Amino acid sequence: MPLPNNPKENQTMTFFKLASTVCAIILLASPALAQDTRSFTDDAGRTVEIPANPQRIASLQDLSITIPLLELGVYPVASHGRTTETGEGFIRSSKVLTGVDFDNSDITFVGNNPVDIEAVAVAEPDLIITTPWQNTPVEQLAAIAPTIVLDDSIRGDFGMYDVLAEITGTTDQLDILEGRYEGQIEQIKRLIDTETISVNVIQGVDGEVLSWHTYAGLGRVLRDAGFRFPDRVEAIAEGQFERMSAETLPELDADFLFVTYRTDTLETPDDAVGHLELVMPNFCDYLHACRENQMIIMPREEASASSYYALGVMAYTVISHISGRHFEPMPD
Repeated sequence: MPLPNNPKENQTMTFFKLASTVCAIILLASPALAQDTRSFTDDAGRTVEIPANPQRIASLQDLSITIPLLELGVYPVASHGRTTETGEGFIRSSKVLTGVDFDNSDITFVGNNPVDIEAVAVAEPDLIITTPWQNTPVEQLAAIAPTIVLDDSIRGDFGMYDVLAEITGTTDQLDILEGRYEGQIEQIKRLIDTETISVNVIQGVDGEVLSWHTYAGLGRVLRDAGFRFPDRVEAIAEGQFERMSAETLPELDADFLFVTYRTDTLETPDDAVGHLELVMPNFCDYLHACRENQMIIMPREEASASSYYALGVMAYTVISHISGRHFEPMPD
C-alpha cells in the first residue's frame, strides 16, 4: 500500500535534486572558468583574451601553423588540410616532415578553405589560430572559441615558430630545434667553401621562370651557409619572388641550380624539367649549371616547407651534392 503523499517531503527531495544538478554543472564548468587567460594582440591588430596554457588548439593552416605545432610537440585537436582526388583529407607535407596525418592521429580534419565551421565547433577548441588567407570570417570563429590571426607574410616562415612556441609554452623545444639547425649550418661551412660558390633556385610555371630572393627553407639554408646568389636574384626584395620571361634565364644561372617538383600532386623530376621546357625549349643549352650536370632537382614538399626537419634535409642535400665534388664553376 503506497504511503500517503507528503508535500513537505516532496519539496525537500526537489531541493536536493536541484542542488545536486547545480553542483554537477559547476564541477563540469569549473576547469574552463578557472582557466587562466592573458591578453594577446594578433597580426590583425585585435586584442584577444586567450588561454594562458591552451590544451585544445584548432589550427586553420596546415603548412604555417599545424606543422610547426607538431614539431614543437603540440598536437592540435583539429586542423585545416587538403583533399585528394578521392576526397580524403591530408595535412600537406606532414607525412614526410613529421610522420603525423589525419589517418594516424586524433587530429580532426575540418576542411580546406573555407573550413567547415561546424566541424571546428564539434572539436571543442579552447583556442583557434587562423591566418589572413583563411576565408572563414574571424567573427564566426570567435563565437566558438578565442581566435587569433597570425600572418606568416609578416612574421616570416620561421617567425611563426617563435610566436607559436610562446603561446604554447614550448620555447625550450624551439631552442633545441634551433640549436640543431645551427650545428647543421656549421657543418656545411666546414665542408664547403660556400663564399666561392654561386647558387640559385628556379621554377617553371605557366611558361614563365620564377626565382626568389630566398626560397623558403632551402633558401634559408643556402643563405645562412654563406653561398653567393646571382645579382638578378639579389635585386629581388627580401621575402619576394619574381616571374620572368625566358630571356632572363642566363641572369638566373649559377654554379649550382636547384629546381623543385610537387610530390603531393604526384609530379616527378621529369615534370620539373617539362615546366622549364615550356619556358624555353632546350632551356638546358642556356644554363651553365644544367649543361654541366650541376642542376639539382628535388621534391618541393621538403624544399619549401616551414619545418626544422626540412631544414635538416636541405642541409644534408647541400652537403651530399656539393661537398668533395669536382664541379665546373661559372665562367667569369
